[in-house]
Amino acid sequence: MEILAPLIAASINAGTPLMLAALGLLINEKSGVVNLGAEGMMLVAAIVGFAVTINTGSVTLGFAAGAAAGMLMAGFFALLTVWLGTNQYATGLALSLFGTGASAYIGIRYVGSTLQNKAHAFPILSDIPYVGTALFKQHPMVYVSVVLCWAIMWFLYHTRAGLVLRAVGESPSSAHALGYNIRRIRLYTLLFGGACCGLAGAYLSLVYTPLWAEGMVAGRGWVALALTTFATWRPARIMIGAYLFGGVTIMTFYVQGQGVAVASQLLSMLPYLATIIVLVLISRNAVWIKLNMPASLGKNFNPH
Repeated sequence: MEILAPLIAASINAGTPLMLAALGLLINEKSGVVNLGAEGMMLVAAIVGFAVTINTGSVTLGFAAGAAAGMLMAGFFALLTVWLGTNQYATGLALSLFGTGASAYIGIRYVGSTLQNKAHAFPILSDIPYVGTALFKQHPMVYVSVVLCWAIMWFLYHTRAGLVLRAVGESPSSAHALGYNIRRIRLYTLLFGGACCGLAGAYLSLVYTPLWAEGMVAGRGWVALALTTFATWRPARIMIGAYLFGGVTIMTFYVQGQGVAVASQLLSMLPYLATIIVLVLISRNAVWIKLNMPASLGKNFNPH
């Protein structure tokens, strides 16, 4: 238990940015929009949040700036896809490439800079043996992400607005016929998704590392996209998947630290290999995917 509790804590820490990004992408996809630009949005948010924190000394402002950066990029994506009708997949890939290059350019002066990672703990609860170490010594954003997950579950399945959002993802033409503004709804979902990806990117540079390095997102944006399919578009399953992936990531570091005679490159690729295997297994059941995937996913809608 003395070893297990810190491993659980580290797994939750590693899974939090994945969960934040995947929850935002889930809302995008529930409205029928696929945004492949998560990697680029997270990178830009990571450097913007880090730069703001370095210059102001406020982590809160850093997270806010990261969320704003993600929303700005998502708004540009919405303009191109929702209003101008560009291909969602090609535009998302372009956004990801743009974010990779832009973050590298912006971050040149911040390479080598670091932040002090303050300790966080819940009073009393953090003193519980083992459980306190595993669950109650996390950054506040970890608990925000958990609350956000449950809030999204409630929103999607227990509110009228959530029902409308799911209807837009299933049949935008029917929702439009009932008087709903499809473009506005998709814009709001994309902005929300961008904010979540921004928070995820800022978490990586402000809490998880905490420093800036070019390409530091390291494929997590793509893993977050895969998580939405892995979870069959269910928020609770995204939480489970994110923490599982975080656990696999941490176990690779733990195994390396124990001096196991396995190539570090092989261990580093294990989390991504596990993601691919899970996606392949899920994809074999076409009926399951069809029953859960929004019917209009990836399809543009023109109200005229």
